[in-house]
Amino acid sequence: MLDAGIYEQLSRLVIAMKQKSSQNMAGNRRSVQKGTSAEFSDFREYMPGDDLRRLDWNVYARSERMYIREYFEEKEAVVSVILDTSASMHYGKKSKAELAQDLCAVIAFLTLHHMDRLVLYDSSQMGTPLVVSGGKNALPKVLGWLQARTFSGTETDSFSAVRQMQRRGAGVTVIVSSESAGFMEIVSDFLTEAATDPTQDRLEKTMQYLDFTKQRPVLLQTLCAEELRVTMDGTRNLIDMESKEKLRVTMRADVIARYEQELQKLSVRLKKSASAAGGTYILCDSEKERRALILEDLRPLFV
Repeated sequence: MLDAGIYEQLSRLVIAMKQKSSQNMAGNRRSVQKGTSAEFSDFREYMPGDDLRRLDWNVYARSERMYIREYFEEKEAVVSVILDTSASMHYGKKSKAELAQDLCAVIAFLTLHHMDRLVLYDSSQMGTPLVVSGGKNALPKVLGWLQARTFSGTETDSFSAVRQMQRRGAGVTVIVSSESAGFMEIVSDFLTEAATDPTQDRLEKTMQYLDFTKQRPVLLQTLCAEELRVTMDGTRNLIDMESKEKLRVTMRADVIARYEQELQKLSVRLKKSASAAGGTYILCDSEKERRALILEDLRPLFV
């Protein structure tokens, strides 16, 4: 897991929301609702039943009209995270699973540090999310939950998983995966047929759905060095880590070039789809030094 020094640097950052929160819980984010925080919002004319203590007597003295001072109310935002726990996440000398756990820890820390609510989903157990709030003191509970993940499931369809989420109002959805989908945040490798097949539009429809439900979609695609920089040569037997199916491939230069082209197309499609929904796509390399990856590559997530 991450060292304490990274958390100290993260404490200066804030996750960017797509819009102001409208939840009913107290928090540190400015809401579209009006309340009684210290930050002034606007004036409106007095209506019977209004609290007379909120009358602006200076305005009344000048205009002889009664106006109420309104303030932005501080509200708790909701950050939802879907973690891809399929078996393929174990792949790589520096595994995608460990990277995904670290990314979730970063999102969890920032969410709790700013008194927002965190909802963590295991892609293989969507019906039983971990819901946490109450500030940084709740972080050990989250880290324990992350360390308990097994990464042994079959192929994860992050797009279907999004539809299984509990609706909790506007916020952020993060998808952490090596298949590639995501606040909402999805952490995954996104190397599934649903994501890579250009004839399917499930990726685009999922992003549209998140946009409609007032979510800022964040797609964190976790890939390892072996997937990003193919160095194998000769004839190899490739075994699917989830289905156990075998494929015999001769790793010629043209085959590797074709693979790299398709991977680039996937990245472009993910970025375009997320951006169209007001969200963010980030490719995360498991071999990259963690501090640089978090503070530099993830920078588009923060304000």
